[in-house]
Amino acid sequence: MKIFFTCCLAFWLGTALAQGPGRQRGQQGFTPKKLVGKVVDNDSGQPLEYASISLFAQRDSSLVTGGITNAKGRFSIDIRPGRFYALVQFISYRQKVIRGIAIRPGAEGYDMGEIRLAADVETLNEVVVTAEKDQMEMTLDKRVFNVGKDLSNSGRTAEDILDNVPSVSVDQDGNVSLRGSENVRILVDGKPSGLIGISSSDGLRQLQGDIIESIEVVTNPSARYDAEGNAGIINIILKKDRESGLNGSFTLDTGYPNNQGASGNFNFRQKQVNFFGNYGFRYRESPGNASSFQRFFSDEGTAITDQDTDFTRGGFSNNFRVGAEWLIDESSSLSGAFLYRVSDGINDRDTRYRDFDVTNALVSETLRVEEEDEEDTNLEYSLGYSKNFKKKGQKLTADIQYRDNSEIEKADIVETLVFSIDNDADLPPSQRSDNREGETSWLVQADYVHPLGGFKSFEVGYRANLRNLSNDYLVETLTGEGWINETALSNNFRYDEDVHAAYAIYSDKFEKISYQLGLRVEATDINIELLQTDESFPKSYTNLFPSAFFTYTIREGNSLQASYSRRIRRPRSRSLNPFPFTIGDNRNLRTGNPDLDPTFTDSYEMGYLRTWKKATLFSSIYYRRTEGVVQRITTRMDSVNISMPVNLSIENAYGFEFNYSHELTSWWRVNGNANLYRAVIDGGASDQELDSDTYTLNTRLNSRITLWNKLESQVNFRYRAPEVRPQGDRRSFYMLDLGWSMNAFDKKGTFVFNIRDVFNTGIYRYTTVDEDFDFDSEFQRRVRSYTLSFTYRINQKPARRDRERRNREGGDNFEDDF
Repeated sequence: MKIFFTCCLAFWLGTALAQGPGRQRGQQGFTPKKLVGKVVDNDSGQPLEYASISLFAQRDSSLVTGGITNAKGRFSIDIRPGRFYALVQFISYRQKVIRGIAIRPGAEGYDMGEIRLAADVETLNEVVVTAEKDQMEMTLDKRVFNVGKDLSNSGRTAEDILDNVPSVSVDQDGNVSLRGSENVRILVDGKPSGLIGISSSDGLRQLQGDIIESIEVVTNPSARYDAEGNAGIINIILKKDRESGLNGSFTLDTGYPNNQGASGNFNFRQKQVNFFGNYGFRYRESPGNASSFQRFFSDEGTAITDQDTDFTRGGFSNNFRVGAEWLIDESSSLSGAFLYRVSDGINDRDTRYRDFDVTNALVSETLRVEEEDEEDTNLEYSLGYSKNFKKKGQKLTADIQYRDNSEIEKADIVETLVFSIDNDADLPPSQRSDNREGETSWLVQADYVHPLGGFKSFEVGYRANLRNLSNDYLVETLTGEGWINETALSNNFRYDEDVHAAYAIYSDKFEKISYQLGLRVEATDINIELLQTDESFPKSYTNLFPSAFFTYTIREGNSLQASYSRRIRRPRSRSLNPFPFTIGDNRNLRTGNPDLDPTFTDSYEMGYLRTWKKATLFSSIYYRRTEGVVQRITTRMDSVNISMPVNLSIENAYGFEFNYSHELTSWWRVNGNANLYRAVIDGGASDQELDSDTYTLNTRLNSRITLWNKLESQVNFRYRAPEVRPQGDRRSFYMLDLGWSMNAFDKKGTFVFNIRDVFNTGIYRYTTVDEDFDFDSEFQRRVRSYTLSFTYRINQKPARRDRERRNREGGDNFEDDF
C-alpha cells in the first residue's frame, strides 16, 4: 500500500505541476516569488537529488505547485503570495510536512533552509521491487533505450546492441544507419570517444555492452549539438552512479560460439568527492559466412564466378575507465576521467572462387586464406568544470579532451590453385600486408546559459575539434626475388581536420507554446596528403546551421512539436583514401575517393507525444532533403570489382515513425517501433544514371513477461522490408531473439540466458546491377548464438524510475551536454 500510495502521489504531483504554472500565469499583476531550500539525508547530511516538494494552499489543502531537487539537493520554486504548507518526499525516506509558510507580496521570497529526511527502512525493499526502468523511454526530442533491460543484449558488443535499437540498423560491414541513412553521428557520453576507435565499425565491435547503461537517439538535434550527422545523433551512455558510499556490480558471462567475458563497475562517494570506474574483459570468436554469385556479360556470352567465404572475427579486448568528481562548493564541480582500451584481435578469412566460362564449364577453382592479427590501443583524457550561479538556470560548463588511438593490422595471405583446365597455369603468389593507423585529437568546448527572466533564456557556446590521422599501408607479394612492394596497393595517407564552431540559442514560452531558435556556425579546414604520390587535396568551407523547435502542450501528457535543423556529413578519412582498405578479397576491393564532398541535409519533423499512466505513444512524420548524397558504386577494372563512394545529386526521404510502450499488466510489458519511409535519389556518376525510388519498412516488437515475481522472459522480433538502391537492392531481413532472467541471492544477483537469432535467419541479401555485370550476394555477420551471464550487485538499489521520469520531462540536452 505504501508503494501504491507513493506512485499515486507521484502521478498526482506530475499532473498538478504541469497545470500549476499555467494557473499561476493566469493571475494578472503578480510577480513570482522564489521558494528555496535544500533537502539532505538526516544521518550523513548528503544532498538528496530528485526529492519532491509539493506546496499546498493552507485554506483548502489544494495542490498549488511543486518542484524537484537538483544534484546539490537544492530546489527553487516560483510561487504567488499566500499561505501554504509543504510536503517533502523521497523514495525510501519518511515524508515531512512543513507548515506556516507565508509568502508576503512585498517579500523577495522564502527560504525553507535545510530539510532533513530520515530513511524509512521498512519501505526500502518494496521500492527496490517496483521502481524499475522502462526499457524504452520517449520524449519529443529524443528516445532513450535502457539496453540493460533487454535480455537479448547480455554478453553482447556495442555493435550488437545498436543493431537491436529501433530505427537503427548495422549492415554487413558494421556501418550504422538511422532511419535508413548511414550519415549518423555516434558519441559516448555526449562526446567523441576513444572507445569508438579510429574506425567506428571496428570500435563498436570491440566495445563491451556490459559497460553501457543506455542508448539515446536524437533524430533532429538543435544548434547546441555538433552539426555532424545528417540523420541525427546516437549517444551511448556508460554506466555510472552517484549514490553515497561504495557500490558497484560484477558480471561474468559465457557463450557459444566461443564468447567469454567479465566486467565490473564501482562508485564511491564520500562527502564532496565521487570516484567511479569500470573494467571489462572479453574473448570471443564470432564466425560468419558470405557468398556471391557474379555474372559478367560480354559479346561472347556470360561468364560466372561463384564465391564463398567463411570468416572468424574476435580476439581479446580490454576496456578500463576511471574518474573522479570533486564538488568544490555547492555551486561548482570539477571532474576528470581516464580511458584505456587495448585489444588483440583476429580476422581470419577463407575465400573460395569457382570460375565458369560462357559455356558454364568450370575453368578454375582457387582458395585464398587470410590470417590477420590486429592490435588496437586507445587512450583518452578528459577534464570538465561546471558552475551554477545564484540565478536559477544560469550555468557555465567547460570541457577539454585529448585522444590518442592506434591500430596495427598484419595479415598473411596464401592463395592455392585447387583446379584449373590450364595445366600450365601459374600458381597464385603469397602476399602480406602491414597497416598502421594512428589518430590524435583535441576537443575544447564551453557552454553558457543565461536566463532572461520568466521562461526566456539565452545560450551560447564554442567548440573546437582538432584531428590528425595517419594510415601507412604496405602490401608485398612473394616472388622469386623475395618480397616485392605492390606500389599500386600500398600507400601512405595523412588526414588533418580542424573544425571550429560557435552557436547561440534563444528560447521562450508563451501560454502553451514554447519555442527555441538557434544558429550554429562551423568553419572546417581539411587537408589530405598522399605521400606515396606526393598529392595534396586541401578543402576549406564555412557553413551556417540554423535550427528551430516549436512545442505545443495540448494538455498534460499530450504534446505536439515541429522542428527543423540543417546538418552536415563530412567524409570519413577512409572514405577519402583512394587506396584499398584490405586485400583479403583481392577480386573485390573497397576504396575511398579524395574528391568526395560533404553532404548537407535539411531535416523537418513533426512529432506527437501522448503519455498515459501505463503507456506512452510517440509518432512522427519527417522529411529530409540531402544534397550531394553519398552512395558506394561498384565498377569493374582489370577483372577486379572496385567499390568507391561518390557524391550523387539529391535525395528526398519521407517517413513516418511510430513508437509505443505499454505496461499491459503488472507482469507484462510490450513496446514496438515501426519506421516506414520513402527515399528518392536523383543523380548519376561515371556516366551512369543512378536514380532510385524505394518504399521500405523497419519494425521491431518486444514483449517482456514476469513470472512468479522473479523470472522474466522476453521475445524480441525484428523485420526489415526490401529496399531499392541506386545500383541494385537489399532484400528482406528478419530475426527472433529469446531471453530469460532470474534474480538470486536476495535479489543481489541476476542470471540471464539468451538465444540470439533463434532461427539463424540474420542474413543480409542484396544485389548489385550494372550494364556489364550483376551480383547476387549474401552475408551473415554472425550465426545463432547462446549466452549465459551472472551479475552480482554490491550496495546497489535498482530504484531509478523517478530519475528516468525526470529525464523524460527534461528538454533538449544529453546527460552530459556538449
